[in-house]
Amino acid sequence: MRYVISGAAGFIGSHLCELLLVDGHSVVGLDNFITGSAKNVEHLRSNSKFELHDVDVTRTFEVGGNVNAVMHLASLASPKDYLAHPLETLESGSTGTRNMLDLARRHNATFLVTSTSECYGDPLEHPQVETYWGNVNPVGTRSCYDESKRYAEAITMAYHRVHGIKTNIARIFNTYGPRMQLKDGRVVPAFLDQALQGQPMTIFGDGSQTRSFCYVSDLVRGLYLLSKSEERYPVNLGNAREMTILEFAEHIQELMGSDARLEFQPLPEDDPKRRRPDIAKAKRVLGWEPLVPLDQGLRETIEYFRNVTR
Repeated sequence: MRYVISGAAGFIGSHLCELLLVDGHSVVGLDNFITGSAKNVEHLRSNSKFELHDVDVTRTFEVGGNVNAVMHLASLASPKDYLAHPLETLESGSTGTRNMLDLARRHNATFLVTSTSECYGDPLEHPQVETYWGNVNPVGTRSCYDESKRYAEAITMAYHRVHGIKTNIARIFNTYGPRMQLKDGRVVPAFLDQALQGQPMTIFGDGSQTRSFCYVSDLVRGLYLLSKSEERYPVNLGNAREMTILEFAEHIQELMGSDARLEFQPLPEDDPKRRRPDIAKAKRVLGWEPLVPLDQGLRETIEYFRNVTR
């Protein structure tokens, strides 16, 4: 098959491109490099089945040749980035999603959009199941990201209902691994960067808020399986192992043998207090669940960050 992937040079996008190529598919990667990096896919450039184009999917574009599947991953996913670029974030989820849907429609291709656990906002139900509608502040500082993804889901379902496009919606929970931006503000690279530099590890609030961490190879395998499924409604993809941020920081210290002290700062606006996916649907529909243990994934991520900071 021939896949078109937006956000191909990003953290998750680059790993997805890699997986598809290993499975024998052709990949047309699109990225405007606002947060993605060509270095993330440099090792793929020698593969004749891979091509990368500097394309902003919020603007008019075309992809020549046959297209079998379209996967829209382009987004500013870290708080640091979407708070700095709120309009671009909203455009990626709205105009960008529509342009990618139109591409799929023109080519009679399947379509997958990567949504987010942020659709649940600061959840009042725990763990979060796909039928939960969420508790989102539509005018808060984080709304540019939350609402862009909620809109992306809505227009994806509208295209499915109106035009009959075979669509899939993935709600991604916290994902980590090599090729994350070192200073993108998310908890895994932030803790690892600070520990490697011997700086205080910043914990927002009292550290009692929870997250669950899924290794990137597990996540992209889930995306691939979902893209081949007949499931049209959202599917959670994430790791169901829940940890407090304080527990996670202490685990990083132990794993790295770091004596970096913990520094507490005020909790950002609308920061979710608890976050853990219910992945029963992914297990049932896709036969998917995470396989990579946390320590194994963290060691591989630590080694990657050690190499890029040398």
